Amino acid sequence: MLDLQEINSLIDYAVCELALEERDREYKANRLLEIAASGLEGAELEDAIYGELSLLPSELNKKFSGVYKKQGAKAATDWLYNYCVKNMYVKKSVLDKNLRYDTSNGLTITINKAKPEFKDPKKAVQGNSVDGGFAKCVICRENEGYGARNKRNLRTVDITLGGEQWFWQYSPYGYFNEHGIAVNRKHIPMHADKQTLKNIIDFVDKFPHYFIGCNASLPRIGGSVLAHDHYQGGGEVLPLHRAKIKRLIKDKKHKEVTVGILDWPGTVIRIKGDERNKVIDIADRIREAWVKYDNRALGIVAEDESGVHNAISPTVIKTVNGYEMNVILRSNITSELYPDGVFHAHPEYHAIKKESIGLIEAQGLFILPGRLDEELNEIKKIIVDKQALPENYKQFALVYEETKALYESGKYKDIDTAMWEELGSICYRILENTAVFKQENDFIEFLKSVGFVV
Repeated sequence: MLDLQEINSLIDYAVCELALEERDREYKANRLLEIAASGLEGAELEDAIYGELSLLPSELNKKFSGVYKKQGAKAATDWLYNYCVKNMYVKKSVLDKNLRYDTSNGLTITINKAKPEFKDPKKAVQGNSVDGGFAKCVICRENEGYGARNKRNLRTVDITLGGEQWFWQYSPYGYFNEHGIAVNRKHIPMHADKQTLKNIIDFVDKFPHYFIGCNASLPRIGGSVLAHDHYQGGGEVLPLHRAKIKRLIKDKKHKEVTVGILDWPGTVIRIKGDERNKVIDIADRIREAWVKYDNRALGIVAEDESGVHNAISPTVIKTVNGYEMNVILRSNITSELYPDGVFHAHPEYHAIKKESIGLIEAQGLFILPGRLDEELNEIKKIIVDKQALPENYKQFALVYEETKALYESGKYKDIDTAMWEELGSICYRILENTAVFKQENDFIEFLKSVGFVV
């Protein structure tokens, strides 16, 4: 239980860091006494305390809007992100301990100890549903302050996209710098259509220092919260953003817009232009063609008795030259050989990553499960000690053999570097698994059908 000195320290902190008014000092101290006596423990007690000390949602929204109007978009998001760190919703001190490495093949690999692992898409959906109460899912705005989900200190701000009401919040998981979620105020299913393309461009018009993207709206290739329309973005340059166009193509309708096949292991078209409507038009024509594209010889099935299988993941940044939109083609079709997905991580890589390869991984930032920290450390020790792989680690046979070869080659100075490079190699191969067109000629034939000159 908190003593009076601890309560006074918390109040001092809130006055300095959380914009608590001096006039409310005694009131908040009494509220903390009541929370301390309520029987809450651990993370629940912390969330309750900082939820009580934080600004009310309406007050925070006004503060954010005021900073945006006076100082601009970046100042506003800087203020909001720092506030969410200070009120302990974004647990940055924990997130900063997550292992992270940029591999030589251009990918970024992280082992995220804060994120639960969902190997089964159905369980992922179940894990993000809300039973009871008036929040229909875990990202509905009604969760703001919801104790049963440890959301007492969650704070969100209003934004408008496509003339509709949305809101922005930061993710406690923090996959990347200032990782946030734009969420539709309406609880409607995820979708990626022309309005989506307009919305994400609206977002970068409002926040030009952030990227934003939309997961494919299908199981196994999309996010875990498919029941609620939302986008993910933030303040990091992801590996996909650094990739170059390897083959330029021309759009017959908008010849002045730059379009090209990206030099990337997945299947991606980049569209660059300073006129938003032209960028949107090209991206939407690609979307319309892809969702109905069938090529049984390549294992691509647009729709069958189990439903629709083709979708896009669009993602956009704003540069000095205008908009840069990347359209990632995705398919969630399964087969007898690949029951988890033909264009998903293949079974030999499941020890490393079996979860859906969503928007963030498709852009080259892999969030690997926290269990790997201990498991891979054990494998590294086995390799250094020149031991055989034990039976209880047989699912890591590929990782063991390849890392052992890298380490013994003398190319890398230590076993840690060799292991990170192995993870980068596996994740690159996983992205190649997700590519719907393995051969460029097949990709070109599809693009010609959309109206491009190649």
